[in-house]
Amino acid sequence: MNDSTLAPSHPSQPLDLPRLTQAQAPLTQAVDVINERGETEQVHIPAERALTVYVDRRELVTLMTLGAHPELLVLGYLRNQRLVDSVFDIESITVDWEVNAAAVRTRHGIARIEQRTASKVVTTGCGQGSVFGGLMDEVDRIELPQAQLTQAQLYGLVNAIRLKETTYKSAGSVHGCALFRGEDMLVFVEDVGRHNAIDTIAGWMGLHGVAGADKTFYTTGRLTSEMVIKSAQMGVPIVVSRSGITQMGH
Repeated sequence: MNDSTLAPSHPSQPLDLPRLTQAQAPLTQAVDVINERGETEQVHIPAERALTVYVDRRELVTLMTLGAHPELLVLGYLRNQRLVDSVFDIESITVDWEVNAAAVRTRHGIARIEQRTASKVVTTGCGQGSVFGGLMDEVDRIELPQAQLTQAQLYGLVNAIRLKETTYKSAGSVHGCALFRGEDMLVFVEDVGRHNAIDTIAGWMGLHGVAGADKTFYTTGRLTSEMVIKSAQMGVPIVVSRSGITQMGH
């Protein structure tokens, strides 16, 4: 499993899918440090960069991100914020790291975007995530299928994460999220905040037409209300955390 799995699997995109750039940025940066012996050495730390999202030339939000898959991050962010109903509402996403911007062009605009983005909740996500509108809006209308995860499958997915070569292992300071079918890891994403990682997975699911009914979502971070709600919006019935769950998440 490597990051190439995030790219569209079909050789040519249908015209109704959004056109995406492939503007992956370097995930780590080398810095000079002084060790405990007073010697200078070089270590690698995760990159963190601002990505300002413009929707139809209107500034929407600035995301602090690792920059691994910025187009999928923006795509999933718009879906999880309920600003677009599907990926087919978006014509293109263009990321330019020279100006730290993502330009989103929709097919028909976003109805009532001013009203829908007027209310913002700052969440407990790393780096302070945010959601537009009421945090619990539409949650009661979400219906998830009955699902179960066996003990063997749970051990299997945890072991798959353990064996995965990650930015965390080489540089630390990032969160990882993954989508599984049983013990099979379908996609793995790291970012400076777990809310970015889950949005990127949501973007991947939307682009590939992957349903969540038979999937399990895993995160190295805690399951707050934001993470649980986003998982539910993605149709994923099982969530697994290495760190635990908050009262509102429960």
